Amino acid sequence: MQSLAIIGGGLVGASLALALQDGARARGWRIHLIEPFEPGHEYQPSYDARSTALSYGTRMIYQRLGLWARIAERAEPIRRIHVSERGGFGAARLDCEREGVEALGYVVENAWIGHCLWQALDDEVVIRHCPAEVERLEPCAAGYRLSFTDGQRLECDLTVLADGGRSGLREQLGIHVSRRPYGQTALIANITPGKPHDGLAFERFTEDGPMALLPLQDDRCALVWTRSQDDAARLAQAHEAVFLAELQEAFGYRLGTLQQVGARHLYPLTLIEAEEQVRSGLVVLGNAAHSLHPIAGQGYNLSLRDVDALSVALLRSDAALGELAALQEYARRQRFDQRMTVGFSDQVTRLFGDSGRLVSAGRNLGLLGLDLTPAAKRWFARQAMGLGTRAG
Repeated sequence: MQSLAIIGGGLVGASLALALQDGARARGWRIHLIEPFEPGHEYQPSYDARSTALSYGTRMIYQRLGLWARIAERAEPIRRIHVSERGGFGAARLDCEREGVEALGYVVENAWIGHCLWQALDDEVVIRHCPAEVERLEPCAAGYRLSFTDGQRLECDLTVLADGGRSGLREQLGIHVSRRPYGQTALIANITPGKPHDGLAFERFTEDGPMALLPLQDDRCALVWTRSQDDAARLAQAHEAVFLAELQEAFGYRLGTLQQVGARHLYPLTLIEAEEQVRSGLVVLGNAAHSLHPIAGQGYNLSLRDVDALSVALLRSDAALGELAALQEYARRQRFDQRMTVGFSDQVTRLFGDSGRLVSAGRNLGLLGLDLTPAAKRWFARQAMGLGTRAG
């Protein structure tokens, strides 16, 4: 019986287990899902829950997996996007009706997505090791041998590393990564505005760094505010009234007077790309493969497209599970999508991170031109929706 191990039971790892579940059942494969943290069996909504922006393309993938109807119960649609620069004359506006879709994307609490995924897994096919942690990976005759911290061992034909951007196992295997620090820190928090958001998402660029306010359920907004490391640390500790006043000044009053901010979390920002994503019997996936700046909202959506492509490649192949040629074909087919998405995210981040006057004037002209040019606006919208990065 062939088997695969997915190290990391977060959103990426659990999505891969679900994507492979039916095919694994038909082929007699066993999937081992390994997660160090015990997930809660009951979903508990929280004001401070972390959220993810899911593109329309991600919705389509979850629909094929039969999970979208459940996720949609707590998904807030992004019906419009407003892109602007503080103090500038240019702005771009995207609208779901013009694009012929129900929503440009959706904002969903991570805990809810995880709950839906784990509830959908079949214990007869997916063996859950939780809480459990792999401390060592070693190549063996057919794949890899996994050594757990409690002394257990497991041999699998294919091992998928989906254990995050700080993957110690990736480092242990000698898989090098390229790192491009942005010299910025993302401050993440939930905000209650004074006016209903009506499904409107804002991306606003300031001289101190970009920010995004995304619509959440209960008329809250998810804030991603990029600042210098020192300034972000200061804002994280600031009194609520001081914090809201500074955010109000940077964002403006399009959502009225900001009322409340929840717990604030800081994330130093670096573009990380693994120099190898496949070896014989091994795949690197999710943030362990590529970790992007959050302002463009592309990271998780790219990872889910990787999940989709990998599951298709494995289930269509007649080769043994973990055979290098099949994994290389997956990597080759995803290379275009990854390069386009990483490039799009990185260029947007760097373009709007430059505070020079000439660059600022060019950005405003670009935003104005984007708003007035239907073809350019449609291209930009398709990038945002995760529909424009497939190779032919």
